[in-house]
Amino acid sequence: MKYGMNLLLWTDDPTKESFLPVLERLQKIGFDGVELPIFRHEVRRFAALGKRLANMGLSCTAVTVRTAADNPVSPDKAVRQLGVEMTKRALDCASAAGATVLAGPYYAALGHFTGKGPTAAEWRRGVDSMRPVAEHAGTVGVTLALEFLNRFEIYLLNCAADAARFVREVDHPHCRMMYDTFHAHIEEKDIPAAIASCAKVMAHVHISENDRSTPGQGQVDWQTTFDALRKVDYDGWLVIEAFGQALPSLAAATKIWRKMFVSEEQLATDGLRFMQREWLQRQGGKPAQKKKVPKTKTR
Repeated sequence: MKYGMNLLLWTDDPTKESFLPVLERLQKIGFDGVELPIFRHEVRRFAALGKRLANMGLSCTAVTVRTAADNPVSPDKAVRQLGVEMTKRALDCASAAGATVLAGPYYAALGHFTGKGPTAAEWRRGVDSMRPVAEHAGTVGVTLALEFLNRFEIYLLNCAADAARFVREVDHPHCRMMYDTFHAHIEEKDIPAAIASCAKVMAHVHISENDRSTPGQGQVDWQTTFDALRKVDYDGWLVIEAFGQALPSLAAATKIWRKMFVSEEQLATDGLRFMQREWLQRQGGKPAQKKKVPKTKTR
C-alpha cells in the first residue's frame, strides 16, 4: 500500500518554488508520495518538480478537472475536442513529473448542470471523448482514474457502478476509475457492494472525510470501507483529499467557510497515522520504517 497527500489542501500550483518547504514536511511526516493538481499545463515546470520529488524520495500521482468551456460531453464538437486536448496536456504534465495516475472528474464539466440527469447522447459523447485520451495515456505511461462525484458537483457519474460501467465501455487498459470516500458517503447505500462492483477496474482511492477535513474524525464508515478494500485485495494508492482555507478561490469552489482543523500539517500527520493504523489492523503487521532519503541539492 502507498500513502499519499493531495496538495489541494495548500495550493492549486505545486510547481511554485515557495511550495518546496511543504513537500519537505510531507516527506518527513512519512508519506510515500503527493498528488499534484494540474491546472497549468507547463510541462517543463512539472518535469522540474518531478526531479525535486524524486530527490526527496517522494512518488506522485496527479489530479485535474474539466469545465464548461472544455466539456467532453458538450453537444458542441469544438468544445468536446478542446476537452480532449486539455486532458492530453494534463497527461503530458503528469508524465513529465513522474506521476503514475491522473485522477479526477475530467470526463465531464465540474459544477455544470443542465437541470436533468445525463442523456444517452451525453454518455456516448463522454465515452467517445475518453477513448483518444486513454490512447494518449497509454503512450505517456499514465493510468486514468476517473472519479465519480456526488450529485451536487456533477451529473454524469455519481456512484461506483456508474464509473465502472463507463470505464468498461471505454474499454482501454489505461482507463480505470477511482473510489472516493466522501462522494461514496453521500451516494452509496451499501459500501461493500459499491467497492465490489468496481474492484476490477479500480486504480486509485481518495480517503476523504464527510466534512472534507481530517480522515477518521467524522462520520464516514471507515471500518466498513477498509474492510471492503481489504476484501477485494486493493493494493494501490490511498490518498488523503482534504480542503481548507489556504486559497480563497479553492475555499469558494469547495464551499469551505469555516476552519475545521488545527493546521494543514496536523491534518496530514493525523490522517496518515489513521490510514496506516487502519490498514495494518487488517494486515496483521507492524508499521514499516520509511527509509530516510539523503537531501540532494536541486538547481
